[in-house]
Parts: sequence; C-alpha cells; structure tokens
Amino acid sequence: MTTTFSLKGTKKLLNAWAFYDWANSVYSLVISSAIFPIFYGALFRVAEIEKVTVFGGEIARAPLISYVTSAAFVFIAIVTPLISGVADYLGNKKIFLKFFCYLGAVSCIGLYWFSLDNVYFGLACYFFGLVGFWVSFAINNSYLPDIAYPEQQDGISAKGFSLGYIGSVLLLLFNLSMVMLPKLYGLEDSAGSPAEMKAMKISFVTVGIWWALFSQYTFKHLPKGYKRVGERRNIILNGFKELKGVWKQLGNRIKLKRYLGAFFVYSMAVQTVMLIATYFGEEEVDWGSDDFRTIGLIASILIIQVIAIAGAYLTAFLSKKYGNIKTLIWVNLVWVLLCVYAYFVITPTDFFIAAGLVGIVMGGIQALSRSTYSKFLPETTDTTSFFSFYDVAEKIGIVIGTLMYGAVAQITGSMRNSTIFLALFFLIGAFLLVRVNKKPQLNS
Repeated sequence: MTTTFSLKGTKKLLNAWAFYDWANSVYSLVISSAIFPIFYGALFRVAEIEKVTVFGGEIARAPLISYVTSAAFVFIAIVTPLISGVADYLGNKKIFLKFFCYLGAVSCIGLYWFSLDNVYFGLACYFFGLVGFWVSFAINNSYLPDIAYPEQQDGISAKGFSLGYIGSVLLLLFNLSMVMLPKLYGLEDSAGSPAEMKAMKISFVTVGIWWALFSQYTFKHLPKGYKRVGERRNIILNGFKELKGVWKQLGNRIKLKRYLGAFFVYSMAVQTVMLIATYFGEEEVDWGSDDFRTIGLIASILIIQVIAIAGAYLTAFLSKKYGNIKTLIWVNLVWVLLCVYAYFVITPTDFFIAAGLVGIVMGGIQALSRSTYSKFLPETTDTTSFFSFYDVAEKIGIVIGTLMYGAVAQITGSMRNSTIFLALFFLIGAFLLVRVNKKPQLNS
C-alpha cells in the first residue's frame, strides 16, 4: 500500500532535495558548456585535423559531437519512461537516482582518457555522461511534489537551481585556474599533450568526484519513493503505459494540458539556446584573436551562471506577486526580444550584454517551469510517471529544436537567422501560455 512522506515540507528534506542541484550542476557547466567544448576543439587543433574516421567513414568534429548528443537525447527520451515504470512498481526510485548519478560521475572521470586514438571510448563516456545527468535530474525532479507542499515549490525549486549555479561556478573557477596556470599545479607540457590539456582532463575527474560526493547528502535524506499497489506484470514496459495513462488524464485537466503544450514549445527554444550559445559566440562574434575568444567565451559563461542565481529568485518573487503563468508569459516575451537582439550581436561587448540577459531569464524560466508543472499535477502518488512525461516532452523538444536550428543555419548559411527562428518559438510559447488560464478551468 502507498504511504505519505512523514517529513514532507520539512527544512531538512527540502534542502536535501535541492542539494542535488549543487551536486550535479557541475556537469552541465564544466562538461557541457565550458571545459569540454574547449578540450574537444583543442584535440583536433593539436592534431591539425578537422575530420576523424568513425564507423567506417570520415566525419568533421562538429557534426560528430552533435550526432552523439542527439543520439543521447533520443536514448534519454526512451529510457526515462522505462525507469519510471520499474521505479513505481518497486517503490524505490532512489536506487535509480543513485545508479544514474554514479553512471554520470564515472563517465565524467572516464573523459580523462578521451583522445582521437581512443575516440570510441571517449564518445561513449560523453554519451553516458549526458544520460546519467539528464535521467538522474528527471528522477530528482519527480520528488518535488512528494517532498514540498504547493506553496513551497516555487521557492525550493529556485533554491535548487541557485545552489546549482553557485556550486558549478565554484568548481569551474578552480578548474579554470588549472587551465590558465597549469604550472602552478605542477603540470608540464609533454609530447602531444600541452599542460593546459592535462588540466582540462583533470577537470573532468573533479566533476565526477564532486557529483558523486555531494550527492550523498541527498541520498541520505530522500525517501525511497512510493510503492505501487497491484499486479507486477509488464514492469519494463509499464512506464510507456503510464505515459499513455498520463496523456489520457490530461484530457480531463485542460489547464495542465495547455501548460504542457506551451512548455513543449518554449522549452524547445530554451534548451536549444543553452546548447548552442557557445558555438554561436565562437562563430558569429568578432573577438579579434583566438586567445581573447577563449577568455571571452568563458567569461560569458560565468556571467550567465552568476546572474542566473538572481534570475531564479527574481522570477520566484514575481510569481508570488503576479502568478506563475503571467510571470512565464513575460519571461517568454523577454526571450523574444533577446533572440532578436542576438541577431545584431557583433562585438564582444554585445555578446556580454546578451549573456547577462540570458542569465536573468534562463534560471528563472527553468525553475518556474518545474514548479508550475508540479502545482498543476492532480492528487497522486504517481509523481514519477508525471515527471517522466514532462522530461520526455522536454527531451523530444531538444532533439527537434537542435535539428531545426541546424537546418535553418545550414540552409540560410548563418546562425543569426536561426535566432529569429527561436524567437518565433518563444512568441508562440507566450501565446499558448495566455490560453492556460482561460475557461474551461482546471477540474480539481
């Protein structure tokens, strides 16, 4: 039989849940946004090649990592509901949270051995690092309505994102000090491996250790989860059946269904911006020199992370005053203006201004989207399936968004045109959000 969490709403439980963001956000910053993209490009520059032979054919570095990323998100969209079904019937989603946390952490450490001579192993580590991060993140998200009451969810969601930004910036600063001053840490150049490259490899190890180590506080205090009552047949495929069940429930909950439609559209644009921002800055901004380009891109990433802390809390404050949906509408409209502004970005100063604006709305829209969805859920112990649905929608959006962004850039010959394309998604998202609170009202 199902039970309730006796400590629901307590400070210790809320902090333990939010602290997982502190633990795993170092992956999204150091691996996804900062150090790994620089390291990956440096591998090819040091080898003085642009293509590598993979699976019997030659492929350039940018399409290669793009295809691996897309494949990872397709895998994530498939495996998440599988995990959801098993977790619901075992009543122990924490064990899956641990598994994917450790999978991601070990994969990060494995990136230390990433090389062009060992490209399959390196790409596998990159692939499973993505899987570990996003699946564990989805499982942790599913705990939110279980551990927090509706009036607590905006605040603790914002706190989680803020902790993530703070922790990831701290580790990134340490890693950057190694990259910029490798000799200070006893790192020296060697044949085919500059000291800076060694520092980057060590950075991957620090991410894995940080992630696994700080997750222990979350694991200690989070409950196992709810145990599903009933027959335990088709456990593996049950997650997909539950997604179908969630979809059926949406038919009777108009507000939730409309919100999910809006979320799918604007989240597609948000996640695409997060994935391509560094590449846009590298290609479209006139940095003047390669050294300044590297420093400038890293500085812009730090600007985004620091400002995002304030952005998450600002959005939570505005949601209390004006409501979640109205706040999300305005945030989407700010994104529209930001995408239009990005079309005209040329100088480093322009790019830094854009980075600051991205920071304000990026943290806010992610935190508020998560808590808004949690508030719209019906009274249920099946939170894993509902958040699995949420996560699958987000991941499918990422695949579609990145593919369409790349297609527009390829057809038109400029990434700038793709920013206008993204602005349309945010505009449509704002329009769909306007419809959320229109009658018929949510049936409670």
